[in-house]
Amino acid sequence: MAVSTTARPTSDDVMALLRGVIDPELGSDIVDLGMAKSASVDDEGVVTVTVALTTAGCPLRAQIQKDVRSRVGSAPGVTKVDIRWTEMTQDEKASAMAKARRNAAERAPETEIPATTRVVTIASGKGGVGKSSVTVNLAVALAAQGFTVGVMDADIGGFSVPRMLGLGGRLAGMEGEKKIVPHEKQVGQGLLKVVSMRFLVDEEDSAVMWRGFMLNRAVQHFVEDVRWGAMDYLLIDMPPGTGDVQMGLARMLPRAEMLIVTTPAVGAQKVAARAADMARKTYLRIAGVIENMSSFTCEHGGDYALFGSGGGAALAHDIGSPLLGQIPIEPAVSAGGDTGIPVTLGDGNGPAAEAFRTIARRIVEEAIPPVDMAGCSARLLDNVEAALGPK
Repeated sequence: MAVSTTARPTSDDVMALLRGVIDPELGSDIVDLGMAKSASVDDEGVVTVTVALTTAGCPLRAQIQKDVRSRVGSAPGVTKVDIRWTEMTQDEKASAMAKARRNAAERAPETEIPATTRVVTIASGKGGVGKSSVTVNLAVALAAQGFTVGVMDADIGGFSVPRMLGLGGRLAGMEGEKKIVPHEKQVGQGLLKVVSMRFLVDEEDSAVMWRGFMLNRAVQHFVEDVRWGAMDYLLIDMPPGTGDVQMGLARMLPRAEMLIVTTPAVGAQKVAARAADMARKTYLRIAGVIENMSSFTCEHGGDYALFGSGGGAALAHDIGSPLLGQIPIEPAVSAGGDTGIPVTLGDGNGPAAEAFRTIARRIVEEAIPPVDMAGCSARLLDNVEAALGPK
């Protein structure tokens, strides 16, 4: 990442960023568990973090390392992240387990989203950039790879995800529990789990006229009161801007990561930079930029930049995050959204569908890889049993 003129983070800033790194087995962040021992930043922007593992041979060391590097490395002014590893003492391990037990008891009602789920907010600085179609098509492309993907339509007043996925009907509660069951849609070997305000209003054209507090409470219910179950990814279609919902989700889901959608126009890129600024200020990692409506290719092969060019690359450069892909203008995207059959569903092989699939592969392989629990099952079960304690 290029050296920025932006002031470098302090050690306190780094520790705040590390609160977004979750130990997948214990379900709490590494600062709260006492695993993040120290952080320092030198004059060259090199950050040194000391992390204590429960055991030197912890199979999730690689996962924690990726998360630390991606979280801290995304901060402006950071040129390099060095991690020093150490091992917890027996007393420290006991303290971490006690903390995990307390958190399990105290925080269980706060969120139904598993600690191993990669939470990804799809954001933009303004409306009209195709954020919802990006969310839906990425969710379908990820599910087509065999993943279980949650989709939370957090644009309470401007909900559009259900129509784009061809889903309808009311959300139902679980028998005997005050929990909402998301709608599900099978995609190949994968699965989508979807919640939206559309499933709670009588008509699709009903206006939801709520102020900030009520909007935030609605999203809070989607986080706390939906029985999401196991998921590899949760994609959150955010409302445009940097208001109450965005700040509320940053507090409720500190481990969330952000993808920013922009169009090629310089004006849209400058507005999208505000979403990036909000992410930085709330310690969310920006995993990448997606440029939507990049160009239009007519039937004769001519290529037209209808909304300008270069906005996605310029934004990615300015905020120090990768440009994950450019999605061309294609009528099939709009038609798929209207009919509930996204272009990435089935065998669609147009240029937009291929662009979405390429971005989904980059998300899995580079930007936001799923949590790999392979080889950890026995230890995970041991930790769960220990955390639960005697019945």
